[in-house]
Amino acid sequence: MPVDSFKYLPGSIAAYYRNMPVQKLEPVPFTPLAKPLSESRFALVTTAGVTAGDQPPFDQEGERRNPMWGDPTYRHISRDVRQDEIGAWHMHINNRDILEDVDVVLPIHRLLELEAVGAIGSLAPTSYSFMGYQMDNREWREKYAPEVAGLMKDEAVDAVLLTPA
Repeated sequence: MPVDSFKYLPGSIAAYYRNMPVQKLEPVPFTPLAKPLSESRFALVTTAGVTAGDQPPFDQEGERRNPMWGDPTYRHISRDVRQDEIGAWHMHINNRDILEDVDVVLPIHRLLELEAVGAIGSLAPTSYSFMGYQMDNREWREKYAPEVAGLMKDEAVDAVLLTPA
């Protein structure tokens, strides 16, 4: 089944992205897992603009004022998050599905099930949410991504599962 990644964008912006050249980086970065899955600690990262509890939403007003800008910040999502604590703030996807089941973009509860049966070593205490819409990703790349990588290192994360929106 084809996925229309531009379904919720205005037509002119969708056309812009459909015609944008894609830069292919070679070689694809890959690091083999150093230990078995059953001994590895996983972290989750989503680009779906998810928040938890009383965290502030991602800046949609800034994006409305400047459609070529996306909020580069991130939010912490606890492994103990409940569905009723989830907020969804992405302007380019259907947030209703996330508000019904966060696991469609951040499979925390599925990884906790894998942890419970020993298929993975553990899910880290913290997962992370970004706004995936980043036309100019310099601030994200230079500040927020290294910050989150350091936090994951502090939590002894062995592998990251990225769930793009």
